Amino acid sequence: MTKLSVNINKVATLRNARGGDNPNVVKVARDCERFGAQGITVHPRPDERHITRKDVYDVKEIVSTEFNIEGYPDERFMKIIEEVRPTQATLVPDPPDVLTSNAGWDTIKNEDFLIKTIDQLKSWGVRTSIFIEPEKEMMDGAKKCGTDRVELYTEMYASSYHKNREEAIAEYKSASDHAHEIGLGINAGHDLDLHNLNYLVTTLPYVAEVSIGHALFCDAMYLGLENTIQAYLRELS
Repeated sequence: MTKLSVNINKVATLRNARGGDNPNVVKVARDCERFGAQGITVHPRPDERHITRKDVYDVKEIVSTEFNIEGYPDERFMKIIEEVRPTQATLVPDPPDVLTSNAGWDTIKNEDFLIKTIDQLKSWGVRTSIFIEPEKEMMDGAKKCGTDRVELYTEMYASSYHKNREEAIAEYKSASDHAHEIGLGINAGHDLDLHNLNYLVTTLPYVAEVSIGHALFCDAMYLGLENTIQAYLRELS
């Protein structure tokens, strides 16, 4: 079964809108695990517009499943990883001012940088994943860089799913099969929801983990957090 890692950035966004500590990020992370989530994901951006540096260290203390930290591997991010030692570091090629992750790595142009970064992460005993688009050439580059996994950037799939799901998944199927053949683990994330998730993991059987935040917390407004997590787990099974 594909694991569900809940991205709790939106919880921090809501808290930060009013200041204070409501909702409490640590409590939500603990409850997500209690309700069945198999991992917690955070993305501590430099401007701390949602998850703060302090949040990362606080959440680390209570996570009992897998802890995944996403971000651009600048000096600040690498220092956090060195000190926290999460289960997984997911590298994204975001500049600081983007609203959300919106592109995968060019693993060929950034080969030297990624090799150096991934070597450092592995020396700390941290599993590595890199955000990537569904292209075989990029998968080959990722393998050469030494990453353990790739995370498929699924926005294109999600945006086309309701028009023609077979066409929407085709490139992802080809890229996923190729990644598996060359020995890469596979994660997926971005705009996945209760409508498109089951078809993705059914068609791409090698996906080990999905990271979902925005849609999950939108659903939780109506269904409640426990019911929502259970609904996502049913789609994954």
